[in-house]
Amino acid sequence: MLTNLEKAEKRWGGANKLIDQWLNHRRKLLIQYFIVAGLAPYSRAEKSLPSLEQVKDFCDQLVDYVSEGHFEVYNNVVKACEKFGESSIETANKLLPKISESTDIALDFNDKYTEATDDNILYQLDSDLSQLAQAMESRFELEDQLLEVLHNRHS
Repeated sequence: MLTNLEKAEKRWGGANKLIDQWLNHRRKLLIQYFIVAGLAPYSRAEKSLPSLEQVKDFCDQLVDYVSEGHFEVYNNVVKACEKFGESSIETANKLLPKISESTDIALDFNDKYTEATDDNILYQLDSDLSQLAQAMESRFELEDQLLEVLHNRHS
């Protein structure tokens, strides 16, 4: 996921302040994910579970990222697509519902862990993080397709 992010940053970095900010937030989200999941290079010295507080902090970043996409970035991309033709609008309309599927998974993850009061829920974390990672990887690919369409047709 970080490799694909680096490709996206090289491809679209500097083209738009909002896109730069969004990709930076994606990077921060991925780093926090690796920390919570205990993955290299951020693995914990001990093979212990993260604290519930660390997971809740990750959830905050997750919701911020998802919200930023839906309420800022996608709206701007769709507006730009509207200016440049029917095929761009059609592509955006195909991709956005697919992106929304990952939003539901992210929000379910957030609800489960931010409402948790018992650390025992952390024993389900690996499985839930795996499902979330698959959804977010698909989301990032779809978001990048949306940016690529915009870039190829309209830059």
